[in-house]
Amino acid sequence: MRKMLTSLLTTLLLAYGGIAMLLFLFQDRLAYYPQIGRDIHTTPREHGMDYESLTLTTADGERLSAWFVPAPQAHGVVLVLHGNAGNISHRMDTVAMFHRLGYGVLIFDYRGYGHSSGKPSEAGLYQDAQTAWEHLTRQRGIASERIVLFGESLGGAVAARQASQTRPGALVLASVFTSVPDLAADLYPWLPARALARLRYDTGAALAQTGSPVLVAHSPDDEIVPFRHGQRLFKAAPEPKVFLRLAGGHNEGLIFMRPEWVEVLAGFLREHVER
Repeated sequence: MRKMLTSLLTTLLLAYGGIAMLLFLFQDRLAYYPQIGRDIHTTPREHGMDYESLTLTTADGERLSAWFVPAPQAHGVVLVLHGNAGNISHRMDTVAMFHRLGYGVLIFDYRGYGHSSGKPSEAGLYQDAQTAWEHLTRQRGIASERIVLFGESLGGAVAARQASQTRPGALVLASVFTSVPDLAADLYPWLPARALARLRYDTGAALAQTGSPVLVAHSPDDEIVPFRHGQRLFKAAPEPKVFLRLAGGHNEGLIFMRPEWVEVLAGFLREHVER
């Protein structure tokens, strides 16, 4: 019996260690899903919006596929940083929402996503966001206080980091985690997930360093990023700030889904960007 128990325990420990090792080695594959919907299946024009198709070149030579959607007499421009799956053609509802609010939109695919070159990485995504920011501020001459950074899920971590390096007119975070180690600890409570996390994406630390007005939107029903992450981000954000309580799951609790949520966002932008 003792021999059998020892053998069973050894097997369990080996399995546990194997799972931990897989999480450590392959966490990039858990974080990034560029393979989901690599094809561009629609464009802004099919949704009644004119647009420019762009290629943005990063400092390290990657080529990013992007769209610029102008708005007549625009109040400003929204730089959209999307989540970890799909591509820019899956974000037409978000683009249309800001377009209806009177904002131009720049949306791009990170390296390795959609038709962009390269392979995603944390440092790479930060550089991609900086490249898009420089396109707006340098090439288009748009004042930083007229730029809104909008990040959803993983894109929120990238947006917060960009806001900590620059000074946008506003920062909007939708369904965003406080950091990868925090989220990993929630998703894998039976593993030493914090110690295993090689990715950081520390949204909370970046948010505490931004000097821009912040809107945090999150749903208590979010099954992927727990509601407490949104609450903690709101607490970390400097004033002025607004919390928007959504409803529905991670991929359902989207701001454009309800007119009352859009109106909260519109009021926030009117106060802080359209002054």
